[in-house]
Amino acid sequence: MQKTCVILGSAAPTLAAGGLADRLRRGGVAAGAARQRDEDGVNGVTAYSRRSVGIPEFFAMTYLRYDASVESPAEDEARLTAEIIEHMAASNRCAFERHRHAIRDAHAKSHAILKGELTVPADLPPELRQGLFAAPGTYGVVARLSSAHSDIHSDAVPAPRGFALKVMGVPGARLSPELGAANQDFLMVNFPELAFGTLQKYQQLLGLLEANAQAPEALQRLVAATARGVKDVVQAVGGRVGATLDGLARDNHHPLGETYHTQGALRFGDHVAKLSLAPLSADVTALTGQPVSGDGFSALRDAIAEHFAAQGAVYELRAQLCTDLAAMPVEDAAVHWDPALSPHRPIATLRFAPQPVYGPARQVYGDDVLSFNPWNGVQAHQPLGQIMRIRRAAYERSSRFRHDMNARPRVEPTALTDIPD
Repeated sequence: MQKTCVILGSAAPTLAAGGLADRLRRGGVAAGAARQRDEDGVNGVTAYSRRSVGIPEFFAMTYLRYDASVESPAEDEARLTAEIIEHMAASNRCAFERHRHAIRDAHAKSHAILKGELTVPADLPPELRQGLFAAPGTYGVVARLSSAHSDIHSDAVPAPRGFALKVMGVPGARLSPELGAANQDFLMVNFPELAFGTLQKYQQLLGLLEANAQAPEALQRLVAATARGVKDVVQAVGGRVGATLDGLARDNHHPLGETYHTQGALRFGDHVAKLSLAPLSADVTALTGQPVSGDGFSALRDAIAEHFAAQGAVYELRAQLCTDLAAMPVEDAAVHWDPALSPHRPIATLRFAPQPVYGPARQVYGDDVLSFNPWNGVQAHQPLGQIMRIRRAAYERSSRFRHDMNARPRVEPTALTDIPD
């Protein structure tokens, strides 16, 4: 019996058949009211500052100091990791048989490959001058925009969107020196928490994820629409939308207007943080909340290509430092980090000039050669928590399989000129 594709590190699944849409209607408000996404936090330090008077409150905050004790491996973590990765491998193998071409086992579909620059300013306060951000400078960046499915789906099916960054030429002791080069990867998705924030929760969702992979497109769209309706009700009554409902209530808004999050925590030099990436320039803030017209398999690619044919884009990379490990845990990526405890603060500016985003040579390079891995980076930005730890083995297995089956070299770019135009 074939295994179907499952997702790790992307988002909550869209629910499959069997009355689950009805469960959303019956139980979504009560469950979702426990934790609504704080839009002020998503909008970052600007929104936080609107609530401040005089000196910003974060000047007086005490930030958690990083040491190894911030992590607490789960009971039976090795077994859970092995079982989950085998499920993913089985899905990946059946996708290869279906396409006769190996694809990523999560965020399989690319929409654009972008070349840009990341600039770290000279005036960061000491708590933000950490790791890559310790000194001012400008780095070459390659980015990949994607959808979270573990197979190639129509863009008409709402899905979480991904924004992966590879910052090139970053000095420092490496997490995975065997990968070569001196790059720092940050992988982000367009909502702040995961529905399955621990390995145990993820394993419990595997059956649902596998059933969802078989669901017809029309049903997936129906469930997403139902979830959006429940989410609207929760927010209207002042409730907090939980990570599961937020993951289900996906839309087809323009990917360039979205805000993206690492979801899991990472070491931030002397501290612990989550990162986010928000639109900054008017040409992309204008796209926030705007639906993408058209459907089919290339609507998102075409929308991004149309934008970059004539315009650039500027984003703000931000850090939310942990102040309280109990309220802002690293071992459960489903727990909301309240920006009232610690706001999202700017640490760098990301710029993309107008460019072709997905021509044939760049598409092949992005899909078959390029790899992103949260463990490809410096020790000062070590991924933290159960979901981040499993990603080390999961991304390595996926990349090795994809490169081996497509007979492509596993190489890291060292300059923007390595990325085809």
